[in-house]
Amino acid sequence: MINESKKDDYISLVYSEENKPFTEYPDLLTKYLVARYELIKGNKILDLGCGRGEFLRGFIRSGLNGHGVDESLAAQSICPEAEIVKSDLEKQALPYTDNSFDIIFSKSVLEHFYYPEKLVKEIYRILKPGGIVITMTPDWQSIYKIFYNDYTHRRPFTVVSLQTIFNVNGFNDVKVEKFRQLPFLWKMPGLKLLSEIISFVTPNSLSSHSKLVRFSKEVMLLCSAVKPTK
Repeated sequence: MINESKKDDYISLVYSEENKPFTEYPDLLTKYLVARYELIKGNKILDLGCGRGEFLRGFIRSGLNGHGVDESLAAQSICPEAEIVKSDLEKQALPYTDNSFDIIFSKSVLEHFYYPEKLVKEIYRILKPGGIVITMTPDWQSIYKIFYNDYTHRRPFTVVSLQTIFNVNGFNDVKVEKFRQLPFLWKMPGLKLLSEIISFVTPNSLSSHSKLVRFSKEVMLLCSAVKPTK
């Protein structure tokens, strides 16, 4: 992982508002996930690796009881109502007791770990029986040419490997799918073919200029899994 003295710098530099301005996308995604997985208002959610906090804020705006943990406290600036805990996610156990959360969410987190299975075990430990984990991570098969453009990426995932890591660690109802970060596709999945064509025929150089091109090419994996009630 990043040197201790550089962790806050990584957030402030790579994810500064100048480099990556806040958009409406986090609110759109979290609203979609709340509806899709029928998340219940008032339930306790942990945004694991919450970063700047924009997705955590989206869940809070949808009525969930938001908590965040990260190697930086940057999320406090936009989520003052949430409990944000600073913790080294690579080296330490998650700073929560067993069976603490109804929902655990992470986006673009697992791929940053040398041993992501340790984090998945911790997710299992702190998730309540019957609780759901929702994980998003880049799809290696789709973006292998640019995956390591982020020097903090350690472990790529495919549909099979992401499903397996949750199955092996005791989760039930593990479902993994390829997911494009284009809100119009969530409402009109019939247009998926159009996005695939755009991804195939347009050069990578256009990705920096067009969100439609970029997010047609940069496919994510969306995984959901449930902790058994035993």
